[in-house]
Amino acid sequence: MLSTIIYRSHLCDDVPVKVLEELAVKANVTNELFDVTGILLFNGTHFFQVLEGPEEAVSTIYERICQDVRHHNLVELMRDYAPSRRFGNVGMELFDLREYEKDLVLQAVLDKGTSKYQLTYDDRALQFLRTFVEAGEKENYFEIPAADSWDFIADEKLQLEGDASLLSADDYSFAFQPIIDPFTQRIVSLEASMRSADGGSPRDYFARFPGDEIYAADLKSKTLAFSLANKLGIRELSLSIKLLPMTLVMVPDAVGFLLREIEASGLVPEQVVVEVTEDDVLSRIDEFETAIKHLKAAGISLAIDDFGAGSAGLLLLTRFQPDKIKIDSNIICDVHKSGPKQAIVHAIIKCCSSLKISVIAEGVEKPEEWMWLEAAGICNFQGSLFAKPKLNGIPAVAWPELK
Repeated sequence: MLSTIIYRSHLCDDVPVKVLEELAVKANVTNELFDVTGILLFNGTHFFQVLEGPEEAVSTIYERICQDVRHHNLVELMRDYAPSRRFGNVGMELFDLREYEKDLVLQAVLDKGTSKYQLTYDDRALQFLRTFVEAGEKENYFEIPAADSWDFIADEKLQLEGDASLLSADDYSFAFQPIIDPFTQRIVSLEASMRSADGGSPRDYFARFPGDEIYAADLKSKTLAFSLANKLGIRELSLSIKLLPMTLVMVPDAVGFLLREIEASGLVPEQVVVEVTEDDVLSRIDEFETAIKHLKAAGISLAIDDFGAGSAGLLLLTRFQPDKIKIDSNIICDVHKSGPKQAIVHAIIKCCSSLKISVIAEGVEKPEEWMWLEAAGICNFQGSLFAKPKLNGIPAVAWPELK
């Protein structure tokens, strides 16, 4: 099966341009051995390469390219399949864009093509090529520094232990994880996530409840979350709690219960954010929308968690608008080197900016993910890079400091 990979990268500043000819010669030899062909474009700072050939061979060559220390900020733009090669000459042809007049360079590149049926702008690969040649998206080329440019220094003063006595009557607890703004070095919110008695996921606890009883148990558990948060002295911080999407629909007076428990714990409704996922909402979306109206009318905010993981995210935004969305961690993972993920994040940011919805990146584990997302315009982050969830307490937060 004929596979295609397209990537973009940045030549390292300490690498002389004259090494490109040597690079092309070696690439030709290697690619010919693997039956991989394509074209390598260079504009003085950035590379753009099309690799075509058998799927396993293309992947092997690409993995080698990713390990090459002569370039950085490598972003995979496309991984696809095709019936024939677009640039089928043996090996790898180097094309220096600087050697051509601006109004002629695109046609000069296309003239290198070997498949007259593929080289049209209906073809995705050629659309990527045209964008690169014409420098159509340079504003989205975020040149982030190396991961080791930063130290992450734990602020132990922020760490707090909860009141263990509150846990004695229950076989579940809550772990608290901060949502932070690294630029201002402040915690903006705490998320309370349910844990079973042995620290496992909520599913372990809810598995014991038959049928719809799971929703009542879900709601009742939030009493402990509010009490623990109060004992931790969260003061002006907001508190996020997760509810199963249908809990607000299936439990009568669910919003009233939340309001009574919030008040009993010394908190205020405006301090609380209810997080729901997209799952199961579509089956009873009218009832869910009604419940959300009551929730927000009471002063409680709404967040959509794991946004992008389900099938209803965009549809939900047409029916009601949450105060916050949390981009799913699967989209966040390695976003700094994935063109499709970057395009999705850009679209989410633009959409939410128009709707005045705050965006949180969750599941951030690598410095490069954080740097790219901050460059894209996200301010609030959650993930193990900064702080892992702490059972019945607030963890220390590791703030980034430039070396």
